[in-house]
Amino acid sequence: MIRWNSDQADLREGLERWGDALSADHIELDEKSAFSEDKWKLVQKTGILSLPFDERYGGLGQSVLTTMYVLEGLGEYNRDSGLSFSVTTSICSTGVPVQQFGTPDQKERYLPLIASGEAIGAHAITEAEGGSDAMAMTTRAVRDGDDFVINGSKVFVSNGPVADVIVVYARTHPDGGPLGTTAFLVDRDTPGITAGQPLKKMGLRTSPLCELFFDDVRVPKSAVLGRVGGGFMVLDHVMKREILYSFIVNVGEMQHRLDRCVEYAKTRRSFGKPIGSYQSIANKIVDTKIQLETARKWLYDTGEKLEAGENITTDLAISKLVTSESNLATSLTAVQIFGGHGYMAEYGLEVDVRNAVGGTIYSGTNEIQYNRIASMMGLGK
Repeated sequence: MIRWNSDQADLREGLERWGDALSADHIELDEKSAFSEDKWKLVQKTGILSLPFDERYGGLGQSVLTTMYVLEGLGEYNRDSGLSFSVTTSICSTGVPVQQFGTPDQKERYLPLIASGEAIGAHAITEAEGGSDAMAMTTRAVRDGDDFVINGSKVFVSNGPVADVIVVYARTHPDGGPLGTTAFLVDRDTPGITAGQPLKKMGLRTSPLCELFFDDVRVPKSAVLGRVGGGFMVLDHVMKREILYSFIVNVGEMQHRLDRCVEYAKTRRSFGKPIGSYQSIANKIVDTKIQLETARKWLYDTGEKLEAGENITTDLAISKLVTSESNLATSLTAVQIFGGHGYMAEYGLEVDVRNAVGGTIYSGTNEIQYNRIASMMGLGK
């Protein structure tokens, strides 16, 4: 069990006082599918965007585990799950790969902007035909002198409508296999980039999503992030942190939901007794506790292994599976415990269900995670 020190606890507790402001009007904003610029300004003030980045670039220089611990607090204190998703997307999509693979010039230019929230980050990976199969991407980047020219399109780009800088993954060698893809740092205002209208979606509605189209987008070779042909190395590094950072937020949300269920079960009376005194209800709450603690343990244990330099391929897939399925299951349980009230939008529980469904799809569908685990076990060869 991880023992958090006073500095780590202070970071998380410092975030708690922002919870009400970040959560304000979240139901109304969800109904409107509205990204709030005012709330993003509040996010900037919290300092949470700077957690994992080097201090010389305006970051707080925190470890993976400390960053996770504070992000869990974001999930616990902030009811606007879409806003939390945009936060982790900006951190992971752009800041994380720039810190690991960026040149000194790229770090000087982009990290202070991402760490402060002055710029919002996104990454363009998924394509309409490829889905979770990133190897099937057809977007191309062709060398032309000292430049690359990018053509193609991407779908499901979280933060796409509001992003200032985008990490674009494109094929630089059609037959290069895993070594045929390159990551590029592309400013949103680069000529040739067109954003589709924000897409309506089931959940996480306050985190805007769109398609991006690249029509002869010319970028200098200095825009290459990492090395030419090293795009999948960048993506692998990013996805490890994306799963740890975004799903630990779900753990915080599950903790808040559990606390609500316990309090409701103690105070809501039916047939003359608190509903928590009925075994059927008590068992549901105990199951929620078990699912929460299981997800929390898998994520933190995997984070520890990542920091220790161990291979976490299987652990990461299991963590993603356990957390996303638990988040969905416990959100449905909460609706059931609250009964008719849980079904009403004003209680904010039905939106938890809609948000939780997304976790079984993004960052690699759960079916892909099963395949990955099976492959690591030597099955299907």
